[in-house]
This record gives sequence, structure tokens and C-alpha cells, in this order.
Amino acid sequence: MNRSHTLAGLRDRPDIVVLVIGGGINGISVFRELALQGVHVVLAEKGDYCSGASAALSRMVHGGLRYLENGEFKLVRESLLERDRLLRNAPHYVAPLPTTVPIFDIFSGLANGAVRFLGLTRRPSRRGALVIKTGLAMYDLFTAARRLMPTHRFRGRAETLKKWPAINPAIRNSATYYDAWVSRPERLGLEMLLDATASAANARALNYAQVSSTGDSLAITDTLTGEQLPVRAQLVINATGGWIDLTNKAIGAAAQTMMGGTKGSHLIVDNAELFDALGGHMVYYENEDGRICILFPYLGKVLIGSTDIRVDDPDKVRCEEDEQRYILQSLAFVFPSIKVAENQIVFRFAGVRPLPASEDSFTSRIPRDHFCEFVEASGHLPATLCMIGGKWTTFRSFGALAADMALKRLGLARSQGTQDMAIGGGRDFPADPDAWCASFAAEHGLTVERAQTLLQRYGTSARDFVSHPAGEQMLPQSDYSASEIGRIIEREQVECLADLFLRRTTIAISGGLSFDLVNAVLDMLAAHKDWSASEAATERSTFLALLADRHGIDLQTHQRSALCA
Repeated sequence: MNRSHTLAGLRDRPDIVVLVIGGGINGISVFRELALQGVHVVLAEKGDYCSGASAALSRMVHGGLRYLENGEFKLVRESLLERDRLLRNAPHYVAPLPTTVPIFDIFSGLANGAVRFLGLTRRPSRRGALVIKTGLAMYDLFTAARRLMPTHRFRGRAETLKKWPAINPAIRNSATYYDAWVSRPERLGLEMLLDATASAANARALNYAQVSSTGDSLAITDTLTGEQLPVRAQLVINATGGWIDLTNKAIGAAAQTMMGGTKGSHLIVDNAELFDALGGHMVYYENEDGRICILFPYLGKVLIGSTDIRVDDPDKVRCEEDEQRYILQSLAFVFPSIKVAENQIVFRFAGVRPLPASEDSFTSRIPRDHFCEFVEASGHLPATLCMIGGKWTTFRSFGALAADMALKRLGLARSQGTQDMAIGGGRDFPADPDAWCASFAAEHGLTVERAQTLLQRYGTSARDFVSHPAGEQMLPQSDYSASEIGRIIEREQVECLADLFLRRTTIAISGGLSFDLVNAVLDMLAAHKDWSASEAATERSTFLALLADRHGIDLQTHQRSALCA
């Protein structure tokens, strides 16, 4: 993962076998699959790894209960299988999540579900107890052979209100089942990249690298320096999600419209009353318009989402004010007595779901499944395999599908699978984390609490983030140490502050940013990059503008409020 070495390698050896365009979770997945088979593969991402849709997911790892009413049984079965594999292969980031569905009707949704299942047009509407019971019974059936978590259970009104006293008193029943959540999806993607490049000398990855056509060939442009490097690939894999059509155009691959993505926006809220009201559960509920919404405890805060709006330009998506109002209005429906103040929204984010092109008037009914299509070679340009659709939970199986199609096209054979392959710090994950943390703390002179924090952040790779001798210098207003951040800067292709605060760590999304912390980390990054004072100042202003525009964070206002308090 050394950028200068990768660029030097491309200068010396522009002929490669597979060029993967797109460093989101699906691009990383197919890159890993091919690297493990010994294929000479290069991944190019125009921004940072997992900076698009892969940074904007709902943090759920799930089968997709609501997809059953669209008849997507194969997708739900596959998603549940991949969910269970992630629970085993990435236990440091993926964990079980009890999920409760508030129910306000008994029979509602029966006719609606039947009409939709038959493929007729019907606006989404509420699901009653019978529809939800049927769906959860199928969920349990799909996982019966490998039961990792409890089966679902129903509660009556009295028992529901006793457990969740703040919930809407109009409730009639509730149903609880188990899915999973991912704490650090961007780091999971990065760990897969690190695993792949460490296992194969012919696997290289570049962020901030734009691929385009020069007419009779392809070139990778290092957008940090402007250097353009010609490359000759036998096959291109377009894994750019919501950008697939734009990428095909940029590389000269003639193709019909493939994508029709929708935007999903989310809020991160710091409201103790709401956090406590959830009781450790995700609440998976319907807004009054029938749109599915979620809220669940996330890193000490509460995540609330999401919207589902068609978009034309995937580069300009952000959570707009009307979406924020919609999300908070949906919260008011399920927990009417809890009010969220504007200053309790510590972060907001939006991303484009990479859905296939569809004329359906209701976005919730666009298929969530995935598939691949070839765009045949044109002139001097190679064939392009396009990865269309998909959801975060199924990234491994989608990557394997694309890799198998690529291998067949190239006349190569698969030598190993990834079904049971641990990811990064999920290797040798302890059955008893408390005992592991106690031993780790004693070995490195840490407190047990610090050891627990490192295990949560990095899994068993925590040993790589401990400084010696014992005793760590903590950064201002932060529970991250200077040595921890220094290692990330040195070894994880950090090119700007956003890479570090938004993706390599959870500092921004959990509301942990401050001027003092930004300045301290900027000093470290500037020293590593040998930036001048003016370059560092530009980086600082660029990052603060990004926070305000895309994530609703105005550190200057926040700082003034803190001083007044």
C-alpha cells in the first residue's frame, strides 16, 4: 500500500491483466478475490477508498426483510448467508443487533403485498402483524441450518410498552428478531485491501487515481500530482456503483444506461433520552407514508435514517434540509415524546444506492439484487465487466461472482475461496474478549479500558497500534493517541484530513471533532507530507468547508458555542 512504489511499478510495467475501477466495497471485494488467485490486478479509485456509497450505508448487515414482499427471496437468502459469514470473518466490526418492529395494525398490507408480489403497481403502505409474522418466519427458515442468533418473538401491547415506555402508545404489538450491524465499514474495506496487497505481489491499489480513455488506450491520472500513466489491461472491471454509466463514458466503453441510483440520507444524533429509550435495540419502523426507517445505538450516539430519492449527479449528494426534517418527523411518529434539538445532530451523511436502471415510480420497489454485464471490446480498448446493483451485506458474494466471470473470460482458474476467510483484525479473534483485553493490557502496560477500545477499533491488529514503552500521549480532546494516528498516516495511504477523520477513524461520525484535534492531526500530516505552511492552511480550509457542506458540521460555530457555555 505504498503509493510511490505503486506509481513507479505502473511506470515500469504498464501492461496488467485486470484493471478494477472503483475502490468502494464491491471493487475492493473483486480486487481481493482476483489477488488471491494470483492475477496481476490494479485497483484505481478516483477519490479515497470507501468514500462514496460504501461510507454512507445505514451500518446494517442484514438479509433485507422488506425485500421479501418484492419477491426477492434469492437475494434475502444470499444476504442472510453473507451476514452470517461476516459475523464469523469480521467479528471485530460486525456484531448481532436485536431489531424490533413496532406494529400498529393486524391485517394491513396483506392485499398490498399480494398486488406487489404479482408485479402490479401499488403505492407502499403499512405492514400489519400478519405480514410481518410471515416475513420473520421466512427469515428464521432461511437461517435454520446455521442458527447463530435467536429466532423472532412477538410481544403484545402491554409488554412492548413496559420494555419501551417512550414508544408510540398507539402500538398494538412488536416483533423482535436479530440482524447485525457494522461499526467501521470503511476500515473493514481498508483491511481487505491490506490483506490482498500483502498476499500478492502483483496486486496494487491507488486512491486519488482517475481512469480515462486517451483515444486508443487507457490512462490512470494521479489527481494529486497530475501525472498521467498509460496502462494496457486485458480486462477492465467497472465497480463504480452509482458512477458506472459515467465511468463507461470516460473510458470509451459504449453501453446503454445501466444505473438508476437513489439517495439515502442519515443523521447521527447525540440525545441521551433517545439512546436510553432504544434499550440497545434497533427500531425498524414505518413512517406514515409506508417508507421503512431505522434508528439504533451507534458508537454512543443514535443513527437515524433514511430517505430514498432519485438522483442525477452522484458527486453532489448530501443530506438536504427537507430530508433532515423528514427523518426527524419519522422519529416523532415512533417516539412522539422525544424531541431532538438542532444542536444534537452531530453528523449527517448521504450516499447513492447503486441500483439498476428502472422506470418504477416507487423507488422502494427497484430490485436490490446484483449482476454483471460485459461491454465488449471496442477498437484498442479492452472489454469491460460492469458490476451492477448490490448491497453492502453481499459484497463478498458479488465480488466472487465478478471474479469468476473475469477468470473464465481470461481462461484462468480459481485456486481458493473467501467464504471462510477472516478479514484483518478478525483473525484469531478471541472467544473471550474480556480475558484477551486483560492479558493485552498487562502485556503492554495499558488500562483494560484502553485495551478494549483498541480491540473494538482494530480487532487483533490492536497490537500494531500500541506504542512502546508503556504510556501513550493522547491527542487533545480525543481518545486517540498520537502514535495511533501516526501509524495510520504512515501505513494507510492517508492523503488528506478527510481520509483520516471520515474513514480511517470514526472521529467525525461520532461527533468527536474539535479545532484543537484538527490542528494537532494536521501538524502530523503536514510533517509527514512535507507540506508548506500555505499548503497546510489550504488543506485545513478545504476540510472545514467539506464538513460544513456535506456533513452539517460548522466547527467555528461549535467552538463559539462551547466558549459561550
